[in-house]
Amino acid sequence: MDKFGDIRPYTDQEAREAFKRMASDPHIEPIAQYIKPGLPADAVRGLLVSLTSVWDFQHKVMYDVMKSIIGKTTAGVTYTGIENLKDGKTHLLISNHRDIILDPAIIQVLLYENKVHTTEIAVGDNLISSQFIEDITRSNGMIKVVRGGTPREIYSSSCHLSEYLRSKIAAGECSAWIAQRNGRTKDGKDETSQGLVKMLQMSGSGDFAADFEELNIVPIAISYQYEPCDFLKARELYISRRQQYVKQPGEDLQSMLTGLTQYKGGVHYYFAPSLSREVIEGCAALDKNERYKAIAAAIDKEILSNYKLWNNNYIACDILYGTSNYEEHYSQSEKEAFIAYMEGGISKILEKENDIDPVELREIFLGIYANPVKTKI
Repeated sequence: MDKFGDIRPYTDQEAREAFKRMASDPHIEPIAQYIKPGLPADAVRGLLVSLTSVWDFQHKVMYDVMKSIIGKTTAGVTYTGIENLKDGKTHLLISNHRDIILDPAIIQVLLYENKVHTTEIAVGDNLISSQFIEDITRSNGMIKVVRGGTPREIYSSSCHLSEYLRSKIAAGECSAWIAQRNGRTKDGKDETSQGLVKMLQMSGSGDFAADFEELNIVPIAISYQYEPCDFLKARELYISRRQQYVKQPGEDLQSMLTGLTQYKGGVHYYFAPSLSREVIEGCAALDKNERYKAIAAAIDKEILSNYKLWNNNYIACDILYGTSNYEEHYSQSEKEAFIAYMEGGISKILEKENDIDPVELREIFLGIYANPVKTKI
């Protein structure tokens, strides 16, 4: 595995060294309460240095962390279709992407609780901003996805990632998760990137159908009642209408923390069956460029048709378009609560940035929630 040493998760031996670094890092003090609520930081340090493997870290530390976050910030996580991962195969899980950390992290909790082996997780290197964060992520089965560089470097890193994913899945070693596109969906419109599909093909044999069958692609639809980082996303979309949006230092970390701590209400996961041989062969029969579009469309169909719509989605749609088409899906008190939530968040933005048009910002915010209603298949 030395060939992939720059991007693969840590081995158990590497993880043991990482646990020691994490225990001695000053960052451990403020986050100890999240790792083991009620335990003093020294006890958490002792726990970390006692761990001997990636699996130890996942089920003795990360599982408890995630269960605590789910308990404190959601009204519960529901799911359907997880039996599709119990076919004895390894899979490439491709989901829509709404939250940096939670999207794949909750998947690991559901797999663990259903006695399905956890997956490796593809994460952009732009989120790995320090040795401490790299140690946490790569000790938790995360694959480093190189985002930047020259066009030649980006092509090379894409080939490298493609080869790694295929080597793990085709060999039956483990499954992996990757988002359907670079970056989170900001406007509520989930769409699989053709670039992702092309990247997956880079490591193939050249037989399009066989190459995609080998990956056992499982589309996953993730939906949150309250969109993680909804006000941050609305602000970014507002600014992006006027100029190129440039992230400030520490902004990704702020988004990660906001997503973890913000209340999300209900959360639902749908695990689709693997893309069938018939679907893949139908895509393979098309012209070269159309093949990639067709694979992306097949993934989108599963995600969009099985996306769970919440009362907030219907409320936002009726408010945005001035209709009452979806009143049967919510009560008047729920509508009033959503409006109060929206106005409270927008007011906080306007307090800091008084040059923002509140009417346009409100329209953008409503669109984040309303668009899933419009794109639902």
